Amino acid sequence: MPVIQSDGCPIYFEIDGPQDTPILMLSNSLGTNLHMWDDQVKPFTPAFRLLRYDRRGHGKSGVPKGPYSMQQFGRDAIAVMDAVGAQKVHWCGLSMGGMVGQWLGANAPERIDRLILSNTSCYYAAPQAWNDRIAAIQKGGLAAIANGVMNVWFTKDFHERSPDTIARMKEMLLECPADGYIGSAEAIRDMDHRESIKNITAPTLIIAGRQDMGTTVEAAEFIRSRVPGASMTLLDAAHISNVELPGLYADTVLGFLTQR
Repeated sequence: MPVIQSDGCPIYFEIDGPQDTPILMLSNSLGTNLHMWDDQVKPFTPAFRLLRYDRRGHGKSGVPKGPYSMQQFGRDAIAVMDAVGAQKVHWCGLSMGGMVGQWLGANAPERIDRLILSNTSCYYAAPQAWNDRIAAIQKGGLAAIANGVMNVWFTKDFHERSPDTIARMKEMLLECPADGYIGSAEAIRDMDHRESIKNITAPTLIIAGRQDMGTTVEAAEFIRSRVPGASMTLLDAAHISNVELPGLYADTVLGFLTQR
């Protein structure tokens, strides 16, 4: 099992695709594991060597005591890059993965080629909402928030037409260690990338979901306005847009990464 140590925490990763192609590193949302990207493996691997990993507190990675921080997550990602000999990667991060991508783009620009920040935010003005979510999990586990999270992650239409996918994603959330989720939620609560993202130099694409209640179009537009030269694409989806619209999402990412 491919596991590396980052600051004493085991980090699990998987790598797929031809060895002689550029590396595309994918980073998941809060409460998911690397299998969130399963629908993108087939379309991405002909052109890219695909590097997926479980963030600390998630999946098959370790669950050290929190709270965690965006800097810690960024250093974990760099440790994975180092483990596979990747001096530079394309980065595609969704939600929390996009938050880590913002830290990397601003603080480790030499490691990022092109940057995709998907369904994400750089700051939350109301930290009490995260405190309330943490308190609910401490009292009732992830089951206490699971149905509400599913309603944020996916549109009503997707719930109706793809109940099996909803069930799979809900199970993925419920399998996330509560301590890992809480430690990560504390990192999001305390995050503030509003000034640092002005220093991002990598070509950047922002992807937003028109029906995303978790990280709104307005939040995406704020990031776009602060990252020099960033472009933005809107998808008719909610929060986990790569699962709701897998084909269109893959086409959007590939179009950006392969453009001259």
